[in-house]
Amino acid sequence: MRKIILLIAAVMVSLASILVFNTLMLSSKQVASERLERLNLSDEVFQNLSKAIQYPTISFGEKVPVDSIAFIGFHRFLEATFPLTHAKLSLEKINTYSLLYTWEGSEASKKPIIFMSHQDVVPVDKPTLKDWEAGPFEGKISKTDIIGRGAMDDKASLIALLEAVERLLEESFKPSQTIYLAFGHDEEVGGSKGAAEIAKYLKSKDVQAAMTLDEGGFLAENMVPGINKPIAMVNLAEKGFASFNLIVKTQGGHSSQPPKENTIGMLAQAIVDLENNQLPYKLVKPIDYQFEYIGAALPFFKKLAFANPWLFEKRILESLNAHTTTAATIIEGGVKNNVIPTLASATINFRILPGETIASVKQHIESSISDKIEVVTVGFLTNPSPVSSIDSDAYTILEKTIRSMFPNSIVVPGLVGGGTDARYFYEISDDVYRFYPIRVQPESMTRLHGIDEKISKDNYKEIIEFSYHLIKKFN
Repeated sequence: MRKIILLIAAVMVSLASILVFNTLMLSSKQVASERLERLNLSDEVFQNLSKAIQYPTISFGEKVPVDSIAFIGFHRFLEATFPLTHAKLSLEKINTYSLLYTWEGSEASKKPIIFMSHQDVVPVDKPTLKDWEAGPFEGKISKTDIIGRGAMDDKASLIALLEAVERLLEESFKPSQTIYLAFGHDEEVGGSKGAAEIAKYLKSKDVQAAMTLDEGGFLAENMVPGINKPIAMVNLAEKGFASFNLIVKTQGGHSSQPPKENTIGMLAQAIVDLENNQLPYKLVKPIDYQFEYIGAALPFFKKLAFANPWLFEKRILESLNAHTTTAATIIEGGVKNNVIPTLASATINFRILPGETIASVKQHIESSISDKIEVVTVGFLTNPSPVSSIDSDAYTILEKTIRSMFPNSIVVPGLVGGGTDARYFYEISDDVYRFYPIRVQPESMTRLHGIDEKISKDNYKEIIEFSYHLIKKFN
């Protein structure tokens, strides 16, 4: 008995030693910051963003025509507001509404860089209008914020980029490598007519960029327990997007004599089966970077969990949402309260983890539900994007600029669960990253696509300054 106790004690000591050793070996991945010259930005920049918000460039749906008056008005506003940009850069309109600016570099041998944003915004639910601090397309400037739809997603980065370019042109700056500004018009409904067409156009011109930068990463504040510094999420990839219709067809009948398999009951069971049989959590690239970079910044005992994923992996992966998600979003069926319908359907949306595909998700659905239910894809579909490198010169410059602008920040490579226009640019870019320094806190996350979207004045100036310095550092 004594030997067994000693053996157990030895195992426990060995395990503890391994856990502590791994924890101590998990050191900071942060690069040193450099001193940057601060920009003196006029408060006029708030007026420019405010006016941009006042154009209701809304995307209502993939098959819904755009509001040409809003988009053309927005384009004229850009021309009037940024005269040097429109005089010195060439502008091409792709599919009428998407904008591609080209700032020719002085050295043709250097690969170009591409900065992206999108012009369109999501609609506003009319019943929520009373809950807004100001009208969503009023562009109100309060004491601390610029308020309105697009203030965070994504007119802030679009106008900030143009402010930075205009400022550089005023200073007679000339880039050594060509810079493209790519502003799609339909990102909120998949980007197939906007960014996708811009990418095709650039590919036809044999453009191969060193880097593409888009939205989809941000400065997360108070989002990770144990870390009181801003986390700069530089997302290297994004999940895929696919929706499937589950369709049930039966003979229907009278509600007084329901069949053993009721149309709506079969559909409900299929939804429950999918929710109870979700795809597994996985430690895949680039989620493994989050373990290393976030873990190194945590207090010892939390750091211990991140440093030993083989033991604590499941809980951390759940907190990072590191799996293909399943969400029932639409359900239809029934015409009268005493009639069992002959047809019922539900739409299930999946955000697909790298390593899985639309095809593998469909196989998962079919193996999880009754074979009497038809499964068909619907709407916009895209597989997970490739994963960009953190070893490239472009990433090094981006990381250094973030750390220099925000020396208190922790730069973390990661994966974004939502979709961006950046997905279309992998074929024409060595690396594709998603980051603009929009500050996001737990209480402001709901403002994205939600009520009272706004950005602070200070943060908006930071986005302009970041864009300015990043362009200069590349050149």
